[in-house]
Amino acid sequence: MGGGTADPAGTAAAKRALRAELLAARRALPPEDVARTSSAVVTALRALPELTAAPRRVLLYAADPDEPSLDELVGAPPAGWEVLLPRVEGATLALVAHPPGAALVAGYRGVREPLGPPVDPTSVDVAVVPGVAFTADGRRLGRGAGLYDRTLPTLTGAVRVGVCAERFVRTALPVAAHDATVDVVVTDASVRRRAAGGPGGAA
Repeated sequence: MGGGTADPAGTAAAKRALRAELLAARRALPPEDVARTSSAVVTALRALPELTAAPRRVLLYAADPDEPSLDELVGAPPAGWEVLLPRVEGATLALVAHPPGAALVAGYRGVREPLGPPVDPTSVDVAVVPGVAFTADGRRLGRGAGLYDRTLPTLTGAVRVGVCAERFVRTALPVAAHDATVDVVVTDASVRRRAAGGPGGAA
């Protein structure tokens, strides 16, 4: 599907139905499958040119049990990385510096969140974000709260990298005008970059 649609209610319903279907499939994955996917994704991220060209501030995430884990990078980031993690504050995400070994606490929906003051989102160099599903051209289906859709457009200097298992890359997704996109999609089996002139960020 294209960017926004003329039927917002229909798009929202389609997103809810697809999200429920894909989350159920994700929760049914054996833990060993999730572990293999996580290892392959971390390996791909380590080799990603956007992350090897002297990045400074890199936004990662603390994974749910059924999504690709980046804990290896969070706990032992490559030289030159300052890792940030998100913390839910109201309807938005605060981006917080997270040194290796620093404490995380249970936050929104039980997700692990960092402590400390937020940083300026415009200072982020690369943002690695999860999604329920992506398309090859960078469209993203999230969990439905809109947190990343509101946050990604504020990362004006950042390369946006979406992460999911290869089985959750779709040929099309129901999207609305406010849905943010990513520049690169990394899975356990592939790296896809959005072509020049592809879909933009949130309107």
